[in-house]
This record gives sequence, C-alpha cells and structure tokens, in this order.
Amino acid sequence: MTSILGISAFYHDSAAAILVDGKIIAAAQEERFSRKKHDPSYPFNAVKYVLEETKLDLNDVDHIVFF
Repeated sequence: MTSILGISAFYHDSAAAILVDGKIIAAAQEERFSRKKHDPSYPFNAVKYVLEETKLDLNDVDHIVFF
C-alpha cells in the first residue's frame, strides 16, 4: 500500500488530499474549516481532516507532495 498526502497552499483555495494506491480516499479544502472564501493559507485543518478520515498517522504516509 502506497499512500500520498497532497497539499496545495499559498495561492488560491488551499487543500489537502490522501491517495492510497493511486485512488483518492479523502480530500478537503481549507475554506470549509476556516470559513474564509478562497483561503490561501496553509491547510492545517484540511490535512488533519484527511489523515483522520483515512485513519492514517503522518508517519504512515509514504510521500508528501506540494503544489
């Protein structure tokens, strides 16, 4: 099982997603948590959400990619 945490931030609509074996398992935009439209900040809450949703710890993630 290969897991990837994808992070998009600092431009427009920051977000996080988890892929396991090439399939999107969980994804979230930070604006859903911060309540700021098009929130460009680092997606702390979105990362926390996708990790909790997939029951993965950050140490279990094989790769972290940043857009």
